[in-house]
Amino acid sequence: MVPMQRLKFILGALVALVVACPVVAQEVVRLRVEDTIQPASQRFIERAIEEAERRGAALVILELDTPGGLLDSTREITSAITESDVPVVVYVTPGGAQATSAGFFILISADVAAMAPGTNTGAASPVQGSGEDVDETMKAKVFSDASAMVRSLAEARGRNVDLAVEAVVDARSFTAEEAVEAELSDLVANDLDALLESLNGFELTRVDGSKATVYLDSPVIIEIEQSQAEEILSFLANPNVAYLLMALGMLGIYVEVTHPGGIFPGVVGVIAMLLALYSLSVLPLSWAGVGLMAIAILLFILEVKITSFGLLTIGGVICFVLGSLMLFDGPIPDMRVSLGVALPTAVLIAATTIFLLNRVLVAHRGQVMTGRVGMVGEIGKALSNLDPDGKVLVHGEYWDARATGGRIDIGSDVRVESVGDRRIDVTCVEPAAAPVEGSA
Repeated sequence: MVPMQRLKFILGALVALVVACPVVAQEVVRLRVEDTIQPASQRFIERAIEEAERRGAALVILELDTPGGLLDSTREITSAITESDVPVVVYVTPGGAQATSAGFFILISADVAAMAPGTNTGAASPVQGSGEDVDETMKAKVFSDASAMVRSLAEARGRNVDLAVEAVVDARSFTAEEAVEAELSDLVANDLDALLESLNGFELTRVDGSKATVYLDSPVIIEIEQSQAEEILSFLANPNVAYLLMALGMLGIYVEVTHPGGIFPGVVGVIAMLLALYSLSVLPLSWAGVGLMAIAILLFILEVKITSFGLLTIGGVICFVLGSLMLFDGPIPDMRVSLGVALPTAVLIAATTIFLLNRVLVAHRGQVMTGRVGMVGEIGKALSNLDPDGKVLVHGEYWDARATGGRIDIGSDVRVESVGDRRIDVTCVEPAAAPVEGSA
């Protein structure tokens, strides 16, 4: 009887201990990416996953709204998600958001793929920089690589491989509900609270095939924001910003070269060009676009020296605009320079270049007003009799002079004919004849 009472006492104490202990809150790291997929967004996502692993969080929730982006950055992001020790939930939200192109790869790579009503995903066919389908020569290789990538991710997560491949090969898109029915997404949730409620007790499949159940009895949301460095990188990774910085840099340096001494245009130009070069290092640069822009600058210069009645300027503007549109070989329109930015910039660059270059050429053609050459033709005063040598005053300076056209009397006006190392040659300036009275 005593042992039974002791057992009841122990069980009662254990129950009281469990009831008295507070429930441990589960940390959920949350971040939002509302941008193109490029190195800035890649670094942000990787940092958030590392922070979740460091904290021992229960989940990472990546709220996504993207039209796509660079394939290299997409590969790095999907690798970070599949290798994460903490399960990653990719949630396409809010209503009207999209996870297309590169975003589709990221969605299906997640441990849990969720979408809000009114969102869509898919349309992951590779395209080249000008936006059209890739040419036949590269089509098989590019599509095969992208198909293999999406097939690998879908198989690892137990999703519909055939439809995932169709999203790449046929550019097929899916609404949130269609994606769940097609087994490309796991659930539809109206908002974050509904998502957390749906995830509580959810069984997910890790990339190694193992099963895990999510428990979110009292989740604590840990918000991860972009750092200032990531925000700056994201700003510079915008093709329109990079293009405008490059144009400003070119213009500032050109003004400083053609009109030295201004300092400010040169400083601004160098800083803008350095920022542009940093942007170019993270964007898919097309050398064909760079070549067309260089040809455009050459045509602007030739316009000043060759009478073409504006044809060279028109050709330069066309080359500059085409080069601007081709400057970045981005897979989506958001990763390329827009026409609304390229056209006015091309006209401004053309007008400024022609104006400044014309000013320089006019200055070079004018009479030299400084130095020894600038003294030739100047008028001075004889300070002594020149027969042939003597002293003259020119430009407020005293010079040893030699008369080359005969004797010159003191006080006569003289004209400088040539300038030597220590002496100048002058001739007498004859005074203008007085008009004869009564003449017509």
